[in-house]
Amino acid sequence: MKIDKKFLFIFISSLFMQPALANFSNFEEVQILAGKGNVEAQTTLAMMYHIGHGVSRNYAKAFELYSKAADRGNVDAQYGLALMYDDGQGVSQNYAKAFELYSKAAEQGNSEAQYKLALMYDNGKGVSQNNTKAFELYSKAANQGNIGAQFHLGVMYANGIGVTQNYTKAFEWYSKAAVQGDESAQFTIGNLYRRGEGVAQSYAKAFEWYSKAAVQGDKQAQYNLALMYVDGQGTTQSDTKAFEWFSKAAVQGLPLAQYNLGLMYERGQGVEQSYSKALEWYSKAADQEEASAQYNLGLMYADGQGVEQNYSKAFEYYNKAAVQGHSDAQNNLGILYATGKGTIQNSALANEWFLKAANNGNAMAQFNIGQSYLNDGTGVPKNRVKALEWLKKAADNGHAQAKLMLAAMQ
Repeated sequence: MKIDKKFLFIFISSLFMQPALANFSNFEEVQILAGKGNVEAQTTLAMMYHIGHGVSRNYAKAFELYSKAADRGNVDAQYGLALMYDDGQGVSQNYAKAFELYSKAAEQGNSEAQYKLALMYDNGKGVSQNNTKAFELYSKAANQGNIGAQFHLGVMYANGIGVTQNYTKAFEWYSKAAVQGDESAQFTIGNLYRRGEGVAQSYAKAFEWYSKAAVQGDKQAQYNLALMYVDGQGTTQSDTKAFEWFSKAAVQGLPLAQYNLGLMYERGQGVEQSYSKALEWYSKAADQEEASAQYNLGLMYADGQGVEQNYSKAFEYYNKAAVQGHSDAQNNLGILYATGKGTIQNSALANEWFLKAANNGNAMAQFNIGQSYLNDGTGVPKNRVKALEWLKKAADNGHAQAKLMLAAMQ
């Protein structure tokens, strides 16, 4: 999770450097005292080399100095050395050594070490996976205000991992991380308010927390915020604002946001209509296997909307969406097989796809497969009983023509 690298930087540059350097008048003094074996100076100098603070970054020197101070029990040096083993900086990556050193620092109460150790137990990295130990260590770090630990503790309570599921406790820990500015926690708090899990349901509060995460660049929060603007949930309905937030999430590569941005361009919703821009954003989402975008691309190629009509391309995109279970794409793929547009005509394959879509509840496909059973030469044996069965399902799903046919047949 991106939280880790952020904490690495915060830990070394903010937690370490400011207080550490305050104990020395200048860099030269740190060097001199470190050379004389002063543990605090060795640790401070190691930190400076580790992140390139006031000196060129040098992992080898950082590793050497951390090692000397860590051997003498310095908790900050143990943690810094563990980070280097964990990330393979200045030394070959070694999760077992990282685990050993995080453990030593954690035993001395270092919250960052407790958090990193919890992550190792959580993910089974350098140690056998153990949810109970992960929960225990997240709890220790979280109670010291560690944001990452607070977030992960929320995750464990929300999902009943290593502890009995408890949405109220999950909300409590997510909230602690959220008020400290963690965007992942803010987004999750938004979800809990939207669904009413562990807290009274409130679209207004969901909107508030999604907004906090969105302005920090969380793409999923940006997407959810856009949806709330579309539906007017927790805020005044605004297609313009929805377009703005879909755009932010889309440029970060979120496929659903790209698809919805394509929809807005196609419909001229919140933005001037542009089939070419719709095609562009559908294509980006389709490249990430977003089935609805693939289906819409198929429609545009089939209709020649914003692009030269091309049934072969329509067939290609319908097929991509169809194999993912998109029922409208399955039905349209069946139509192309039935008519021989964009592919070789094949009634058997047409009915195969009609049947897949029909079983997925698609009314048009239910009507189409019903017609196939009703007529000769359509790839399936004529069967009035099955025809009536599928036409009734289509009618029950609101298909007007199926209703008319049933009335005429009875």
